[in-house]
Order: sequence, then C-alpha cells, then structure tokens
Amino acid sequence: MKARTFGRHLREGAKSLSRNGWMTFASASAVTVTLLLVGVFLTLMLNLNHVAKLIENDVEIRVHVDPAATDEEQSAIEKKLKAISRVDTVSFSSKDKELKSLIDSMGEEGKAFEPFEQQNPLNDVFIVKTKTPNDVAKVATEVEKYSNVTNVQYGQGEVEKLFNVLEVARNIGIALIIGLLFTAMFLISNTIKITIVARREEIEIMRLVGATNLFIRWPFFIEGLLLGLLGSVVPIGVLIGVYTFVFNQSEPKFNGYFELLPTFPFTLQIALLLAVVGGFIGVWGSMLSVRKFLKK
Repeated sequence: MKARTFGRHLREGAKSLSRNGWMTFASASAVTVTLLLVGVFLTLMLNLNHVAKLIENDVEIRVHVDPAATDEEQSAIEKKLKAISRVDTVSFSSKDKELKSLIDSMGEEGKAFEPFEQQNPLNDVFIVKTKTPNDVAKVATEVEKYSNVTNVQYGQGEVEKLFNVLEVARNIGIALIIGLLFTAMFLISNTIKITIVARREEIEIMRLVGATNLFIRWPFFIEGLLLGLLGSVVPIGVLIGVYTFVFNQSEPKFNGYFELLPTFPFTLQIALLLAVVGGFIGVWGSMLSVRKFLKK
C-alpha cells in the first residue's frame, strides 16, 4: 500500500471518530472499563501464579529416619531416595541441626528446649525436593513403605487442597478475562456498525466506482484500532500507578511471606499487553462489522 493511500485511510478513520463523537466516547469508555477489569484480573492472576510457584517450590518431603537405623541402613535410604525418577534433590539434616533449627525458630521460647541438647529426642531427616510439585504426594507415598523410616511429612491434605484452589483460581481468572475481551469486541463492533450505517451511501458510491472491499475496509480497521488504543490509555495509567503504590507499600510489610512481581518489567509488560489487546479487539470488532456489511 502506498504511503499516500495509507495516509488517506488514517485521516478517514480519525475523522470518523470525531464525526461520531458521543458514540466514540461511549465505546472508548466501555473499552476502558473492560480493559481496566481485564488488567486487574490479569495482574491478580499473574501475581497469584507467581506466589503459587513460590509456594509450590517450597513444598518438600521430610523423611524421618529411625533412630535405631545403622549408618549403612541410613545410607541405603539416601541411595533409594536419589534413585527415584521424580526426585530432584536430597539433602541430609542431622538431629542436632533439627533441634538447633527448632530452638532458633521459636525465639525466646526456644530456650525451653535447650536441655534436650544432651539427649536429643529428634530424628535425623532427609529433605526431599521433587522435580514438580504434583509429584510430592506420589513420592511421599512411595517413601512411607521404606524400612527404617518412621515418619514422612509433606503437609498431606493441605498441599492437595492448595494445588486445587490455585488451579480453580487460575481457570476462573482465564474465563473472566476471555469473557471481558469478547464483551469489548462486541461493543466496538456495534460502534463500527453505526458508523457504517451512517456512511452506507458513501460506501455504495465507492463500490460503484470500482473501490475494492479492502480499500473500503481500511478506514474502519483504523477506526477500530484507534478506539482500542484510546480505550487502553486510562487502564494502563491506572494499573501502573496503583500497582507501583501497592508494591512499595507491601514489600516492607510482607517481606519473606508474600512476594509480588517486581514493578519492572511487570508494569511495562502489562502496559504493552493492554495496548496490544486494545488494538486487537478494536480491529477484530471492526472486521466483524465490515465483513457482514460488504457481504450484503
């Protein structure tokens, strides 16, 4: 396409927006609200996914060794653990280290356990990390059958519930985002339809003098693109400002307990994504309307 022709299409698309001022405002406002909701759900979902991965990666299996087990039997347990295909790493924690960790974790109250340093009642422990979080329960069930293993801990029941809740939350988030995007496309499509009806005589004349369907479509494509981009400006600004504020406020308060995605490059990625999504649904909505009209 020649630059001159494209310039003409660009001017026509922009004129159409100004010509239908109130409809443009209503459609852009609806797209703004829709994209804002999409951005909020997307931000929540991505951060939920990030936190879920951190939690999932922290899930470990603690294999307690029978105090009566010999060094050879303990070594045999370690070899069997490392031989499991689903296991990623195996580390050893002595009962003395376990007691020290218990005392340190309880602060001042932990001093009550210091007398046990002479006669430590705890077990040596193998800490097992699986290759994927979903393998934890399977590996734990297998390890429970080993001889000289007194207990296997991995948060049984709670881990499965956590994984199920996270999966449901992800699916709901995806469904809501898809629904909102289709709503935005419907709104833009209706706006373009009104524009086409208002200019139907002009379009018919263009067709009579030999204008191709593609030539007729271009101004409407650009109008839809501009509507989508216009509707993405406010959501981008709001989400960047609010997310940056929330991140700065939450980081010192929840450090070590709850970790949000860093503002950069996350906010830039969200901004680009919303702009692309806005432009895409604008063009797609206009394509649906123009295609139906030109088929008549």
